[in-house]
Amino acid sequence: MTTTEQPEFTFPLSRRGDVLPEEAVTLREKHPITRVRTMTGDEAWLVSSYALAKQVLEDERFSLKDTANPGVPRQYALTIPPEVVNNMGNINSAGLRQAVMKTLNPRADRELAGRLEAEAHRLIDRLVEQGAPGELRDGFTDPYSAALHCRLLGIPSDDWRRLMAGIDLAFITSPAPFEGSAPNWYKDLGYLVERLNADPAPTEGLLGRFAELRRSPDAADRVDDELLATVALSLFGAGAVSTSSFLLHAIIALARQPELAERIRTEPAVVDRAVDELLRVNLSIGDALPRLALADVPVGDVLVRAGELVLVLVEGANYDPEVFPHPERIDFDRPANPHLSFGAGRHFCPASALGRTHAEIALAVLAERLPGLRLALPAEQLAWRPGFIKRLPERLPVLW
Repeated sequence: MTTTEQPEFTFPLSRRGDVLPEEAVTLREKHPITRVRTMTGDEAWLVSSYALAKQVLEDERFSLKDTANPGVPRQYALTIPPEVVNNMGNINSAGLRQAVMKTLNPRADRELAGRLEAEAHRLIDRLVEQGAPGELRDGFTDPYSAALHCRLLGIPSDDWRRLMAGIDLAFITSPAPFEGSAPNWYKDLGYLVERLNADPAPTEGLLGRFAELRRSPDAADRVDDELLATVALSLFGAGAVSTSSFLLHAIIALARQPELAERIRTEPAVVDRAVDELLRVNLSIGDALPRLALADVPVGDVLVRAGELVLVLVEGANYDPEVFPHPERIDFDRPANPHLSFGAGRHFCPASALGRTHAEIALAVLAERLPGLRLALPAEQLAWRPGFIKRLPERLPVLW
């Protein structure tokens, strides 16, 4: 194994989410593992081929939890409490896994699909009534995603804006901590503690399950209000921003290739494969997935040392022609689609089935109701948010 110096690339890559960064291809082809410098000034290994990305994500010697340890190299400043990074570990250690996994299983809520479909139609009714051009982030993807997550948590749907607004601060990527991050977190945490202790006690969603669990003598000494609220807030934040941003990327792709939207409209059976392929090509994961090496591990032709930071470039892996022939082509008929957009290994997204259901319903309703959907401005004029955990267009104006 070698630890020789390799060329440094500017990282993070481009913030534009509608064009695959040229560096992603160059890195995968010539430097599938290479040194980069993060925005905090720390060194890290950037992995960009599918094989190496999958190796790192599946090998438990590469830890997500330990990226929050004091003194370790960082991808960006830690602006949330360190324990939040290991949210699933907290869930397992506190005996909350059954409650959380049941909440994230779309089959556990028989009314969910119908409610999501009704919400999608309601939002489109409002857009159509106001007339084109319409704005799909504030007018569709954010409220649609928030409606799902309010239902999952068991909080009033009218409160969606206060939690979605908190995400704008919670997921900023910064070279140093900033003043608003801590009060922002504890404001939203306090809101969920209040909901958990409401009179009458919550009976719906995750908070309802937590309220019931808290009354159990077996769990009372292992859970407190702040831990329960932290788990709920983390699930809302990660889920709502991920589902909304994915829909924005999917809508841009369908608006630019209307024949794909037409297939969804005329071939309902294709929608599950369409969502998987749109997950593969979407560029919403802005800065790569971080892991800290717990031991010396060979990765490609490099020996990654214990304590070093490894960043997995999902867009490099998901466009790897070794796994996805003609990766630049959006192909709803790919015979297999083992994309890494939900991660892999221990930290494979526990809400993947829920996310697919959410997206399938949204895209089917959009294709049905707005068959002429197209961007209202040139794609290169979209404004992409800088310094954020997701590649996110600030607005998505469309015609139909």
